[in-house]
Amino acid sequence: MSVYIYSKWKNSPAGFPSEFYSELDASRYETRKVEIFSAGKMTYASKQKAIAPTRLGIVPVPSLGEISSQSDFSIKEISKQDFEEIWAKATK
Repeated sequence: MSVYIYSKWKNSPAGFPSEFYSELDASRYETRKVEIFSAGKMTYASKQKAIAPTRLGIVPVPSLGEISSQSDFSIKEISKQDFEEIWAKATK
């Protein structure tokens, strides 16, 4: 069963994404991801295709608690519908 998460990098440097939407498999590996940059640019990655600079992670995503313990990040679980809406916008 997939899990969907949204995270925000509060103080992301210029040129880096500040928002991340990820679809995770049962082992917490990313299967799809959307990154949003401060100017609104969206890039994405899946097992089939990646739009630079976005790539799927090569290690499992840490737990929400582990990520939220870092003060630069906020994270929450989102619905599949929420993820699919942002995925559709990024891939159109």
